[in-house]
Amino acid sequence: MDYKQRILAEADLCDSPGQVGELLRREGLYSSHLSNWRRKRRKGTLASEQRGPKPNPNKEEDQELAKLKRDNARLTERLRQAELIIDVQKKISPMMGIQLPENDG
Repeated sequence: MDYKQRILAEADLCDSPGQVGELLRREGLYSSHLSNWRRKRRKGTLASEQRGPKPNPNKEEDQELAKLKRDNARLTERLRQAELIIDVQKKISPMMGIQLPENDG
């Protein structure tokens, strides 16, 4: 039995208001803690609370998106370099005496 459930069970067994106050002082709790825990117990969410970072349900999609962005950036850079090389080849081909085919586009 976890801590919250144990405290709620003890509070439920208290007969007089003084006993609940004594329990709260002993445990260093406020009455609002009991109220919140009782409400969560009724909803059935008391034990479901976990500390720490929440799990990311889209982790695989996020990883795939990051990979695609990296690939896109890499391919964009390769395209830029290829276009630069082609431009240089076009400029030096007349100096080298190489006739390039005409582009219809």
